[in-house]
Amino acid sequence: MIHMAKPEWLREKLAIDRSRLGEVKAVLRSLSLHSVCEGAKCPNIGECFASKTATFMILGDTCTRGCHFCAVKKGTPSTIDENEPAHVAEAVLKLGIEHVVITSVTRDDLVDGGAGHFAKVVTVLKERCPDTTIELLIPDLEGNWEAIEEIVTARPDVLNHNIETVPSFYGRVRPGAIYERSLELLSRVKDLDASIVTKSGIMVGLGERVEELYSTMNDLLAVGCSMLTIGQYLQPSHSHLAVARYVTPDEFEAYRKTAIEKGFAFVAAGPLVRSSYHAAQGFSSLR
Repeated sequence: MIHMAKPEWLREKLAIDRSRLGEVKAVLRSLSLHSVCEGAKCPNIGECFASKTATFMILGDTCTRGCHFCAVKKGTPSTIDENEPAHVAEAVLKLGIEHVVITSVTRDDLVDGGAGHFAKVVTVLKERCPDTTIELLIPDLEGNWEAIEEIVTARPDVLNHNIETVPSFYGRVRPGAIYERSLELLSRVKDLDASIVTKSGIMVGLGERVEELYSTMNDLLAVGCSMLTIGQYLQPSHSHLAVARYVTPDEFEAYRKTAIEKGFAFVAAGPLVRSSYHAAQGFSSLR
């Protein structure tokens, strides 16, 4: 298989304040916390850590799913750390985070998929960090709608669930996931609490057609999703799916404009955009 060289727009280096980057890492290590920034090899880790922001990854660092695009470790997860909600709140306070993003590995080994733990994290954050807005990026919980209701009842400000790719690619990209189930999850969140902002994200460059991408946007709008991120898929290792093509910055801008015209309230689109990239700015733009 031929692996394409990255284009110039993906090889630009951002200036990083190493001292601040180290400070964030030190706080995470001292509290036994994980970040998806590190676990998923996010290309924006330097920029985000240097800005004293991070996306916390709860429920361990090992995923039970075998998605072919993700760098997060797969295997048998560890037991849940019951002190994790308090530790997340402590890290938020130490780092002065005003908008926190909480995600997790997928835990299909748990009856509720980890929903109860998500709810505890939100509850503790609301108690200890009342001025911090909370965004959750959750897995599909295998369509356990009672578990989804438990998360919604905790009332995060934003609930993000990534659709990831177009429906025709699900079997190859997201084995174990179901396109219609992900849409239903977002729909049920709005049915349960219309005040919660729903958000989703799409990777491009896997070989999807533009028409498929725009159709997926329509599907997300139909279930009340108002925030969207679109970013370039980057192959984490040779054992992951190969990149079919690199989408140009001009194409990303066209995607962004089309999404806004279709009705999304906020859209971030670009080669290095990820689901929690500039999350605070996105949410504040809706307030």
